[in-house]
Amino acid sequence: MWDWPKLHILPPALSSAGRGCGYNGDVMQQVLIVDDNPSVCTALEILFDVHGIPTVVAHTPDAALEIVARGDIGAVIQDMNFSDDTTSGQEGAALFRRLRELDGDLPVLLMTAWTSLETAVALVKEGAADYLAKPWDDAKVVTTVKNMLRLRELALENHRLRAQSARARNELQDRYDLCGLVYASEAMHRVVSLAASVARADAPVLISGPNGSGKEKVAEIVHANSPRRQQPFVKVNAGGLPDDLLEAELFGAEVGAFTGATKKRIGRFEAADGGTLFLDEIGNLTPKGQMKLLRVLQTGEFERLGSTITRKVDVRIVSATNANLRQMISAGSFREDLLFRLNVIEIRISPLRERSEDVLPLAEHFLAALGQAARLGETLNEARNSALSSGTINLPGNLPGNLPGNLPGNLPGNLPGSTTTAAGEPRPPVAPVNPSPPTRFSPAAVRAMLGHDWPGNVRELQNRIQRAILLCHGGVVEPGDLGLDDASIAADTVRPRHHPVSEPGARVIGSEDTEAERRAIIHALETHAGVVARAAAELGLSRQALYRRMDRLGISLERQLRQS
Repeated sequence: MWDWPKLHILPPALSSAGRGCGYNGDVMQQVLIVDDNPSVCTALEILFDVHGIPTVVAHTPDAALEIVARGDIGAVIQDMNFSDDTTSGQEGAALFRRLRELDGDLPVLLMTAWTSLETAVALVKEGAADYLAKPWDDAKVVTTVKNMLRLRELALENHRLRAQSARARNELQDRYDLCGLVYASEAMHRVVSLAASVARADAPVLISGPNGSGKEKVAEIVHANSPRRQQPFVKVNAGGLPDDLLEAELFGAEVGAFTGATKKRIGRFEAADGGTLFLDEIGNLTPKGQMKLLRVLQTGEFERLGSTITRKVDVRIVSATNANLRQMISAGSFREDLLFRLNVIEIRISPLRERSEDVLPLAEHFLAALGQAARLGETLNEARNSALSSGTINLPGNLPGNLPGNLPGNLPGNLPGSTTTAAGEPRPPVAPVNPSPPTRFSPAAVRAMLGHDWPGNVRELQNRIQRAILLCHGGVVEPGDLGLDDASIAADTVRPRHHPVSEPGARVIGSEDTEAERRAIIHALETHAGVVARAAAELGLSRQALYRRMDRLGISLERQLRQS
């Protein structure tokens, strides 16, 4: 055991005010010098004092650990050997690993001599900030330590912001029903906050965002926190209703109203009376459908098909679209007066690629939920669809139309989650889909998910996790299980609709003319000032596909930026 050292105590102003401050603050955090040689410690103290960097000294690993445990250290410079007869560097390695256990983000600079260089290199691979050989270069030491303090400052600020964001999410979840929504990004927090805050108003809400981004879940949050939450929440795919069925689906139909109408049919507006009607894909509604919808939104009145009796309902409208309705108005394909009725309050959801903080929490949530379903023998579709919210009716088109408007309805026994068949007989036991589904993601899978563009957004992520549960039997999900390995996405040339394949650069991508392909990529990078995402979009590629081609063709992004 080493002797306890005499510690260099800083003035109170530095030791107290330095806590939590980075290099650019009024007082920076202290640098801990750990070396059994007093001359080395004194030399480093003087060097850092000249540059205004406060220090504290420890001569043994135990003393160093005690100082770090106080929590006011911004960086550590440590020797690799602390005994006179030891040169292996194992003592330094043991100290480094203990420091990592205490504070995984604390930057550590290794000072090495004798035969411990290989050990220091190995520790850099484990997370050490850098290593320097003795005797050191003063300028390099000061520059390295300043960079370490700056990184420490950024890490602490990042932790502070994450903690602040987590507190805000928890407060929001305590106040409102978020319907099981999983998110971590600030962008999604703003969306959820807006949805929850406007829920009590009875105004129409328009939710815009790309397909699969979570528009329906946000609509559920609006309903769940509104005064109508105990009433029905009826979902309608408005864009999937043809004109000849539109009236019957939305407003209902009397017996004999059309061929085959042998039963009175309750429309979606009637079924949602007192509650919320969610009109999905409203931008795909035909001009005739838009006209019919506008009238009931203005007056709340309608007639069933085949009836002359005017009915009136009290329904809150929440609609969603992935289209730019204002552009559609300019093109004459959407009614401006209908938009004014729908978007009293507009909520916009960003695509998943713009809120990458949500990817891993969502992936872990899907892995746990779908993995549990696989163990229990449920089909994965049942796992996704069995959670029907109280008071929610999601009416398929072939269900009978006589469901009461204020009840979830007598749902057939063969719907997801039922334990009986349509004939009322018990279902036979179902074998597990995967008796030992994966429980975690490998580091490579995490990198692959964070690097993917997610053109299908949350829906694509869920489907890829479903695929992994079916294919992975080793307990750990790898990129190939997600379909994100190089082999499965080598032909990833999904082209956005606004970048047709007839563009000159896109035509040569994937051709046998590698020189033409190289010129096209360089031209795209120069055109977009080195922004890979924009260059990839012009070429009709994903970012990952463009990076692979750049690597194969020897194109350096830094070189292109200097040339431009």
